Amino acid sequence: MSRAILVVDVQNDFTEGGALGVDGGAAVAARITGFLRSGAGALVVASRDWHDAGNDNGGHFAAVPDFVDTWPAHCVAGTAGAEYHPSLDTALIDVHVLKGQGVPAYSMFEGTTGDGRALIQVLTERGVDEVDVVGIATDHCVLATARDALEAGLHVTVLDDLVAGVDPARSAAALEDLAAGGALVRPSTRG
Repeated sequence: MSRAILVVDVQNDFTEGGALGVDGGAAVAARITGFLRSGAGALVVASRDWHDAGNDNGGHFAAVPDFVDTWPAHCVAGTAGAEYHPSLDTALIDVHVLKGQGVPAYSMFEGTTGDGRALIQVLTERGVDEVDVVGIATDHCVLATARDALEAGLHVTVLDDLVAGVDPARSAAALEDLAAGGALVRPSTRG
């Protein structure tokens, strides 16, 4: 089997002090870097929300967000908030995926690479059939990415010590949902 590590949205706006900061996000960024440096030996794909400036991104941004379907402005393309968190070593990333360019997008599978390829195309070209999913936020974009990976027929592992969620109860429920859907949920063995 060929394996990839999917690093979901480890960005400044999703870590402490960001527009939608998640408690523990910075620590997760550092732990992910440690895991990647430990010789994980897989293709590393990382996603970033990369929203348009000056519009509501298909209703994704709202002046009065409901924090379910609408959100305050975050991860606007070209801003510091959209950049990877500095504790994530980007030299370890093989493929970069941008998502949400003008539209709501949660799953990494909704994004594209710089040359316009979909994530599933990249994984297929590399013969990947097994993915480890890590990143932010457990109860939103990690959940959506892992679900889409399962739907694509991939063997999915969510490394529960390398994710951070918005709401602890919803994050626990997300991990239970993924396990019930066929994902393996476990701690990382390295990093």
